[in-house]
Amino acid sequence: MNILYLKYALEVAKTGSIMKAADRLYMAQPNLSRAIKELESSLGISIFERTGRGMVPTPDGEKLLQYAERILLQVDEVENMFNDGHTEHRRFSISVPRASYIAHAIAQLSKRMEPGQKTEIVYKETNSSRAINNVLHADYKLSIIRYAAKHDAYFKEMFEEKGLVSSLITEFKYQLVMNKNHPLANKDILHYSDLEPYIEIAHADPYVPSLSLSEVRKSELPDNTERRIFVFERSSQFELLAENPETFMWVSPMPDRLLERYGLVHKKCPDNKKLYRDVLIYKKDYKLTDLDKMFICELEDAKNKYVK
Repeated sequence: MNILYLKYALEVAKTGSIMKAADRLYMAQPNLSRAIKELESSLGISIFERTGRGMVPTPDGEKLLQYAERILLQVDEVENMFNDGHTEHRRFSISVPRASYIAHAIAQLSKRMEPGQKTEIVYKETNSSRAINNVLHADYKLSIIRYAAKHDAYFKEMFEEKGLVSSLITEFKYQLVMNKNHPLANKDILHYSDLEPYIEIAHADPYVPSLSLSEVRKSELPDNTERRIFVFERSSQFELLAENPETFMWVSPMPDRLLERYGLVHKKCPDNKKLYRDVLIYKKDYKLTDLDKMFICELEDAKNKYVK
C-alpha cells in the first residue's frame, strides 16, 4: 500500500471532489483517479461513492480514512523528530459534540498559539460513539461526550470498563432556537404541538454505543415533526436557520452574540424537561499536557458564560 495514496484519499474526502482534490494536490485529475482506484484494488474495498453531494466515503472508506489520519500524523511526527533544528511540537486533539460554548473555548485556546512554537490543534465534532472510539483507538487525547442524564450509570460503568477517566463539565436542557421572523417568534411560550407544522433542523449522526435504539429514542426530544433536515456541519445549521424562517432547532445553550449574528431567537418550551450532560474523558494512563489544561480552563470560563 502506497502511503502517499492515503494522503490523496484524505484530500478527496475533505473536498468531496476528485477535481478539487487534484487541484489542491497539484496533480492531474486522471492520475488522482487512478491512484484512488489502485488503493481500492489493493485493499479490496470501495472507499468512495458518487452522490449528489459529491464523493462521499463508504462505511469501509470512513474506517480507512480514520487510520490514514493516524498513519500520516505518525509519519509527520517521525520526520519532525529527526529533522535538524527540531523544536518541541505541541499538539492538542479533541472530539466533541456540537456546542457553541466548546467552540468558543477552542477559539480562545487558539489565541495561545505562540509564534515560533510548533503547535497543532485538532478539533473534531462528532457523536458520542465516535468520540469514545477516537480516544481509545484514533490518537485523540481528549473527548467530550454528551448523553441523557438518565443514562449516567451506564456510561460511568462503560468508562470504568474501558479504562477512561471522566469528569462532568456541565448539564443542561436543550433550548429551542429559530429565526427572528419565524411565525412563532412572537409567542413567549411554545409547546411541542406548536412545532409540528414546521421544519426541524437536526444533527444527522446521534448514536449511543451499546444502547438499544428504543432506549435512545426515549431519551430524545419528541419525534412529531413531519419535515426534517439532517445536517453534519454547524455552519450549515446556522445558515438554514438564518435563511428559512420556517425552521427551528433544539440546541445546547448559545451566546447572545451568535444569535444576533444569524438573526435567531431563543424560545421557552416548558414541555422539554430532559436533562443532558457533557463529560470530558481521556485514558487513565494519559497525562494532561499544558495545552490540555489551558483548554480545560477556557472550557470552564465558556461554560460559566453561556450555560446557565
